[in-house]
Amino acid sequence: MRRVLFFVLAPFVVLIAEETIAQRTQKPPLHGQEWMAITGKPLAATAGAMVFLKGGNAVDSACAMIAATSTMWDTLAWGGETQALIWNPHTKKVIGVNALGVAPTGATPEFFRSKGMRYPPADGPLAAVTPGMPGGILVMLAE
Repeated sequence: MRRVLFFVLAPFVVLIAEETIAQRTQKPPLHGQEWMAITGKPLAATAGAMVFLKGGNAVDSACAMIAATSTMWDTLAWGGETQALIWNPHTKKVIGVNALGVAPTGATPEFFRSKGMRYPPADGPLAAVTPGMPGGILVMLAE
């Protein structure tokens, strides 16, 4: 019996074995006795549930929910970042994924000053980092 809870709480993914949940929530779940798929968008939760029901594991489902949520949520997009803590039942270890993205080698303080900027812009082609979410999903699926 698979007992895993997985959450996508934009922009974070949390995978938790049911046995580790010691506290009750103030809002009881409406469905689910063995697993749950929770996101801010019901269609994204449905995507995760479908992947799980077709034989995927919690990571596969979480990646499906991230992908679906990234196309539906007005405050989350593919340009975001992803952090995940994943329990590996085979090795009995937690794997951490921090997919923030990387800054291009030319993104130096001198470069931005030469453009008349005190700081890198928050978005656009000169933003501080490249999107990490797609790479994070790929790492989660590959590992």
